[in-house]
Amino acid sequence: MLDDTLKSQLQTYLAMLRQPIRLIATLDNSETGTEMRSLLETIVSLSDKVGLDTTGTDSRKPSFVVARDGETTGVRFAGLPLGHEFTSLVLALLWTGGHPPKVEQDVLEAIKALDGDFNFEVYMSLSCHNCPDVVQALSLMAIFNPKVKTVVIEGGAFQQEVNDREIMAVPMVFLNGQVFGSGRMNVEEIVAKLDTNASAREASKLDAKEPFDVLIVGGGPAGAAAAVYAARKGIRVGVAAERFGGQTNDTMAIENYISVLETDGPKFAAALEAQVRHYNVDIMNLQIATKVIPAAEPGDLIEVQMENGGRLKARTVLLSTGARWRNVNVPGEQQYKNKGVAYCPHCDGPLFKGKRTAVIGGGNSGVEAAIDLAGLVEHVTVIEFAEQLKADAVLVNKLHSLPNVTVHTNAQTTEITGDGSKVNGISFKDRATGFEHHIDLAGVFVQIGLIPNTEFLKGTIELSKFGEIVIDAKGHTNQPGVFAAGDCTTVPYKQIVIAAGEGSKAALSAFDYLIRTPIAA
Repeated sequence: MLDDTLKSQLQTYLAMLRQPIRLIATLDNSETGTEMRSLLETIVSLSDKVGLDTTGTDSRKPSFVVARDGETTGVRFAGLPLGHEFTSLVLALLWTGGHPPKVEQDVLEAIKALDGDFNFEVYMSLSCHNCPDVVQALSLMAIFNPKVKTVVIEGGAFQQEVNDREIMAVPMVFLNGQVFGSGRMNVEEIVAKLDTNASAREASKLDAKEPFDVLIVGGGPAGAAAAVYAARKGIRVGVAAERFGGQTNDTMAIENYISVLETDGPKFAAALEAQVRHYNVDIMNLQIATKVIPAAEPGDLIEVQMENGGRLKARTVLLSTGARWRNVNVPGEQQYKNKGVAYCPHCDGPLFKGKRTAVIGGGNSGVEAAIDLAGLVEHVTVIEFAEQLKADAVLVNKLHSLPNVTVHTNAQTTEITGDGSKVNGISFKDRATGFEHHIDLAGVFVQIGLIPNTEFLKGTIELSKFGEIVIDAKGHTNQPGVFAAGDCTTVPYKQIVIAAGEGSKAALSAFDYLIRTPIAA
């Protein structure tokens, strides 16, 4: 089940247990049940602080609970927590065994203060790189608050359950039997949804902060690079970000960042945040900017208003709000979002195993998505608006070599159809002949590029016709003291390495502005 390297690593982690724990298993004779027994026996063999009880009676088989010794409740894993979720299993073992989690103390206190009955079920797939954040957040909550119950369900092992609940996107979270949320969420977001007073408290904390020399709005590669470069100047730097790492959190493979041969997005995002924290930058996560109030005169403070009502002040502001996936904007897309319409093939692809799917978009993202899906699903149809695929030649050649892929170029998607509860097909028009086509399928993956996150700047900061922040060669916007960098700007080629360089440049420009601009009285 685990190779020697993983066993050695796991044994090292289990040595950190501070108190005994028990694995309470409900097994069956299925292949997954046999593999689960083997996994649990391996874990027990690596630490004298872990015991195994196979007399569990849970309705989901196979499953097991990670519990403190002498207790019967804890985090339950239904199916095998391997792949991306192996880390989630290790952390559940450590936290249950008394090893402290690496989260802020105020987050732990907020978890412990939650009052009510919270029964969470989170569905995940082993190839989903967004799922571990949600699984680990809900596991942490169950371990530190006895009123929270968490079951982690591997969709592949409980396919009938997934079909019955019409789950077509992961991670999917149910609370007390009702849909709570889908997609990537961290523990702060989940707690904030449960704690109705959290928003007001957070706004007060923001209002009380002293003005920053440089306030960076956005925590992707551009914002992270800007924070490092600004902090190294010895000035007061803050980062207000919806989620640190930005789009890189949703990127599976990164193979073109210079000096890093290969990594994945979540690892890259974690490394960005670690380096920024190394310089004692004030990182404010879960913050969405809604307004920038420019300085009345050069040297006056600039204000940034947040969605929770709080305001941050700074001598300079650097906007690096990035971009998000563009919608195709046809009938059926919003109606069937997460019901067959998906945007992440790595996360949701396994849910369409053996089914027919389509990918809208023929750029690198679209072709890579089609190649990945072709190894899982019955058939993939690629629909590209342009007269030819725009992806790199090596990807196009790979795509054309696959026997279960059909490509339609010069094709305009006109509708995503469904039966009222889930997707059942897609319609598109041949732009050359005007002929309409319809294909029966179960899933549609939208991969048609990005749209900048700049709506909140309209009327304040100059934007291009595409919604990008207009900047000059040094990252200046049209407002004194306001700079911008990355995918939200007019700089061409939206790439991680370019965003990082632009963020560094904009930070240096902001510092130059600071030393040349006297502070207003």
